Amino acid sequence: MVTGIGGVDDKSFNQSSWEGLERFAKDNHLKTGSDVKYLESTQPSDFAPNLNQLVVQKYNLIVAIGFQMQLDLQKIAQQHPYQNFALIDSVAVDKNNKPLINVASLTFKEQQGSFLVGVVAGLTTRTNKVGFIGGVNSALIKKFESGFKAGVKTVNPKAQIYTQYAGSFVSPDKGRNIAATLYSKGADIIYASAGDTGNGVFTEAKSRAKSGKKVWVIGVDRDQYDQGLPQNVTLTSMVKRVDQAIDDASTKAKSGKFPGGKVLEYGLAEKGVGIAPTTKNVKPSVLAKVKQYQKKIIDGSIVVPTTDKEYQTYAASLTK
Repeated sequence: MVTGIGGVDDKSFNQSSWEGLERFAKDNHLKTGSDVKYLESTQPSDFAPNLNQLVVQKYNLIVAIGFQMQLDLQKIAQQHPYQNFALIDSVAVDKNNKPLINVASLTFKEQQGSFLVGVVAGLTTRTNKVGFIGGVNSALIKKFESGFKAGVKTVNPKAQIYTQYAGSFVSPDKGRNIAATLYSKGADIIYASAGDTGNGVFTEAKSRAKSGKKVWVIGVDRDQYDQGLPQNVTLTSMVKRVDQAIDDASTKAKSGKFPGGKVLEYGLAEKGVGIAPTTKNVKPSVLAKVKQYQKKIIDGSIVVPTTDKEYQTYAASLTK
């Protein structure tokens, strides 16, 4: 696999992806570092060389982590039509906007899991002020933001939601500064969907907790409970099972059933997104509400917004 910017130990997206490949390696008696391995990207200019290096080394499946790699992957996949690729969080297409037949596009309904942690935030906040910090302002991260805000407002119409983007997934200092601003405005819960930038939000929350101020962070992509220790500042996390999707695609490729040209979307129904397993900081009554809303989303009675426009329409429907 080729990591997105931030490295394999970002405690978030890249790390979860690698954990999926490690599990695949273990289940199939493959060696990590040789049979199964990763190349790290520290900047966008690393994407193409890393992808090409793995093509030359004749790996059966090459996984590109993140929507920022889409253009490089599309170009290289068309140059090597007999090489199988998987792209996380975006759909690889040709010049006619048709899915590339040698690429499996693995996408997620992040808005659904984000709605559930929004329900947790809306029912837990004591100040009626919560925050959202995004990495790069993009269609993908808007799904996290829109779903979160919809969840908050559904259960707590009076809540005020602060939103700010860092413009980066690899700037923990910037994440910390934005978190300091939002906490100072009265937000007592911040949902960070920002990769390594989000680690700065945990740093700020723990610093405040040391001085006796009780604030919470909602983690993203994987269960980030440990990130909040020892000050115990992780309320919950929105898990996105990138590890599961990669393991699934790898298993299919190995069995000769690689889903090339297909867009696979993982939501609540597919257990591709959801609330983290660690829920000790969430009240049982709140968890019961989460289950109710999860059921409504799966059965289609709630359609979670993914864009600013869809969110505005959804929010307006709540006041009718």
